[in-house]
Amino acid sequence: MNISVVIVEAICFALLFTIMVFLIYGTDKKYLASSISNYPLDIQEEYYKTHKKVDEVIQKKRLLAKLLGSLMFIVILVLCSICANAKTFKDAFILAFILMVWIGIYDTFFLDWILFANMKMFRLEGTEHMDKSYHQKWFHLKGMLFPGLFIALIVGLIVGLIIKIIY
Repeated sequence: MNISVVIVEAICFALLFTIMVFLIYGTDKKYLASSISNYPLDIQEEYYKTHKKVDEVIQKKRLLAKLLGSLMFIVILVLCSICANAKTFKDAFILAFILMVWIGIYDTFFLDWILFANMKMFRLEGTEHMDKSYHQKWFHLKGMLFPGLFIALIVGLIVGLIIKIIY
């Protein structure tokens, strides 16, 4: 595996992820059930005081959105594995797992703790006054640790299997 390629991939992956976050949260898409669930519980509760609560059908759509996101990551990480010359299950798994953990760390410590907490564009309507709630570091760290690391493990295994099949 080529380490310089992996570093470039990590930077590109973070850039792509950041663009996706801004495309989702910079529009009305932040009001979708799949997005609202990424906010701390007290923000969700405050939001739902003045907005319709998400029903079970929408919850299923949320799960589908998360699965589609994971599939998109799998495709990206298979391409990253090929570019980094990871031709074995082990190399592809390690690369995919490292990149998923990297994106979890980047998302938590930069996007969630800095941008999300401080940029008004990420605030849900009716919760703009909840500065303290938007700075809940533990909420985001817990999400990165679980289910984040578990998802990284599953995605890594799938990428490793795909690379094993390809080569």
